[in-house]
Amino acid sequence: MNTTQLALLALAAGIVIGGSIAAVIVASLRARDRARAETSLHVPDGVREVLHGMDDAAVVVDASSTVLAASAAAVPFDLSEGSTLPADELRTLARRVRTAETTATETLRLRRGAPPAEPRVVVVRASRISPRLTLLVLRDITERERVEEMRRDFVANTSHELKTPVGAVSLLAEAIESAADDPPQVRIFAARLSAEASRLALLTSRIMNLSRLQASDELTQRDVSIDEVLASALDAHAIQADGAGVEVVRGGARGIYVRGDAQVLSEAVGNLIANAIAYSPRGSSVGIGVRAADNIVEIAVTDRGIGIAEGDQDRVFERFYRADPARARRTGGSGLGLSIVKHAVQRHGGDVRLWSRPGRGSTFTIRLPQIEAPSMTEPIPKRTRKKKRPVAGAGPRPVPTNPAAGMNGDPV
Repeated sequence: MNTTQLALLALAAGIVIGGSIAAVIVASLRARDRARAETSLHVPDGVREVLHGMDDAAVVVDASSTVLAASAAAVPFDLSEGSTLPADELRTLARRVRTAETTATETLRLRRGAPPAEPRVVVVRASRISPRLTLLVLRDITERERVEEMRRDFVANTSHELKTPVGAVSLLAEAIESAADDPPQVRIFAARLSAEASRLALLTSRIMNLSRLQASDELTQRDVSIDEVLASALDAHAIQADGAGVEVVRGGARGIYVRGDAQVLSEAVGNLIANAIAYSPRGSSVGIGVRAADNIVEIAVTDRGIGIAEGDQDRVFERFYRADPARARRTGGSGLGLSIVKHAVQRHGGDVRLWSRPGRGSTFTIRLPQIEAPSMTEPIPKRTRKKKRPVAGAGPRPVPTNPAAGMNGDPV
């Protein structure tokens, strides 16, 4: 083997040895970087910026469940940087994702706020960033679940409520057929059939009105006179008051305006008047007072009826809820009137308040934003006022003494 061949062989051997050494060095460096990455708690660049731009609550946590980075929406869940995951379910989910090297999604109930409020329904998605880092994204679906539950309850309750009058109509129709040769019985059954049909029509109408109020459709907005609203509601329930022997007294301020739908507001006030009459003893009075202060209009409807127990006061605005089911059946109540009132007032940017004491009566107060009275040059919609009927009762009575008192009343 000559000198040239030996030189080439040595060169080849050097290249092989050098390449091997270089490969070993590169592998060592990569192994070191991998080991550092596996044990590092450094949040990758750009992650914090992404978290701060998210609407959902999101956090990056390490193996000890310590929050290293958090979005602004995570703070209400007590998930700020440097804190520890507050819920065992979150810690378990993060640990499982790190171990399995995968992603997972769970629906949990978590408390938020200080002091903690009612549990919130949260969908949590966990993703593995590194062997020691985990990303948790929390989406609050409490309102969506509440609306879905309300929808299910509404369908179930509506089906139940409609079943009773529909079944009664069917049975009465059979009774009329079987009593065809007995005219007095036919008249009795026909009257009951008419009453059940009217109840079914009222229930259907109120269900449709409530659905319309809960829809996203905009209401017809115009300048509405409270005097016009009350006059319409009082005219609609004059016969009911006359038949029940209840005097209705209207008092308080006049010439007040709000922005909204006159028909919807008249129905809301009318529902309160109808309830006050139905739950008042014969010979008593129902007071309707109006006042305005701090750009808020208050319409108070007061009765001296049986009152509402404290335990029922938070539920009377629920759909189909009846504090006194037996009396509601006698008076033909649907359990939707106060729910319609609440939604109608809320659609006008207001709220409804209740004061009641068993045996002393109740006061329902509608509060609405007040507006300036329109100028006299603007056309004001005219309405046809029915002729007033005399209301049963011996002489005028004052407005009942409770939160609606203090408003000078005059009989309607």
